[in-house]
Amino acid sequence: MPARPWTTIAPGPHDVRLVVADMDGTLLDESGAVPAGFWGLLSLMGERGITFVPASGRQLATLQRVFERAPQGLSYIAENGTLVVHDDEVVSTTTVSADITREVVDTVRVAAREHDLGLVVCGVRSAYVERNDPAFLAECERYYARLEVVGDLHAVEDDVLKLAVYDFEDAERHVDAIFGEVARTHQVVLSGQHWIDIMAPGVHKGHGVRALQSRLGVTSAQTVVLGDYLNDLQMLDTATWSFAMANAHPDLIESAAYLAPRNTEDGVVRVLTHLLGA
Repeated sequence: MPARPWTTIAPGPHDVRLVVADMDGTLLDESGAVPAGFWGLLSLMGERGITFVPASGRQLATLQRVFERAPQGLSYIAENGTLVVHDDEVVSTTTVSADITREVVDTVRVAAREHDLGLVVCGVRSAYVERNDPAFLAECERYYARLEVVGDLHAVEDDVLKLAVYDFEDAERHVDAIFGEVARTHQVVLSGQHWIDIMAPGVHKGHGVRALQSRLGVTSAQTVVLGDYLNDLQMLDTATWSFAMANAHPDLIESAAYLAPRNTEDGVVRVLTHLLGA
C-alpha cells in the first residue's frame, strides 16, 4: 500500500537511535546544499546519542566534504553501500572484480558510439575517468571529490567499489539494453535519472544500514531511513520508520511506510523535528 502521510505520526520524542538519509533529492535542497535547519538537528542527535548517517552513491571523500562542519564525527554509507564507515573505522567494503571492470569499460565504449555515456571507475583511493570533456567532468565533480583523468581505464590499479555510468539522455530507458548481460551476475541499479551503478551482488544501501545496526546494537524499530530513488529501496526494509520523499520515484512511495515532504520543502528537517520532538 502507498506510504501514509508523515503527519499521521504522533509527535515525538520517539525511541530513535539511528537516522539514515539519502542525499540528492532527499536531504539536499534544490541547490544541492544541506538545509540550514539541519545543522541544529545534527547537534541535537549527537547530544542524544543518535547516530546520523548520510547514505549515498557519492564517494566517501565527497560526503566528508559536505559534512565538514558537523560538530562530531559521522558514520557514512558511501558508494551505494559498498563502503561503510563508523567513527573513522571501515565497517565493510565490497569490491567488484577486475574481470567485470574490464567488461563494463568495454561495454560502455561500444554503447557510447550510439548513446552519450561516460564511465566512472570508483576505486577505494580515488575515482577515475577517461572521458574528459567539461560537461561530463562537471557532473562527476559533483559526486567525486577525488577524481583522476586517465588515458585508459583498463590501466587503473585500485580496488574497485563500483562502476558508475552517466547517461546524458535517460538512464532508465537504456539500462536494460546496454547492461542486461552484466545484470545477470551483478547488481545494476538506477541511482538517479542519469546515473547507473554497477556493484557486486547483494550489496546496496540496505546492506550498509544492516552493518551499522549490527555494529551499534540498534533495532529496525529504532531506525529512521529517508530516500527518494530506486537505489534507496532496500533501505526501506531496514527500518520501521521508513520515509519516501514526496518527490520520490513511484516505487519508493509504494514501498515506504510514510510519505515525507519534498526535499525542496525541507522534508528531512520537518520529519526529524517531528520525530525527535525538537
